[in-house]
Parts: sequence; C-alpha cells; structure tokens
Amino acid sequence: MLSTLASVILASEEELAPLIAPAPVIGLAAALVFLMLGLVTFAYRDVANRHSTKGAPRGTTGDQAGHDAGH
Repeated sequence: MLSTLASVILASEEELAPLIAPAPVIGLAAALVFLMLGLVTFAYRDVANRHSTKGAPRGTTGDQAGHDAGH
C-alpha cells in the first residue's frame, strides 16, 4: 500500500515545459505592454473636448446648444 502511494506521488511529478525566458522577464514584458497601452489611452483622454460643438445637435454651435447656460 505504501509503495503504491509512493509510486503514484513519484509519477505525478512531471517536468515543466521550458519557457522562452525566465518568469520575471516575462512578467516585466507584460508590465511594459500594459504600460504602453495605458500611455496610448492616456494620450486620447481629451480628444472629445477639443471640439467646440461637442454634444451639440447638427447645425448648431456650442453656444446655441444650451450647455453653457450659467455654468
């Protein structure tokens, strides 16, 4: 019984597949990718506010749309 348990435990140990780089390097690469994506997203944060007719109906200007009524 004990030898069967020992053989099952030994058989369950498998060699892991080799990685293309050490784990910290893969983690650093993933962090850099997310940082670059965040920078691209941050670069477009104010694009909609650059237009004076934001949210205004067609054919009207920002002043006619009623968005700046005392605000």
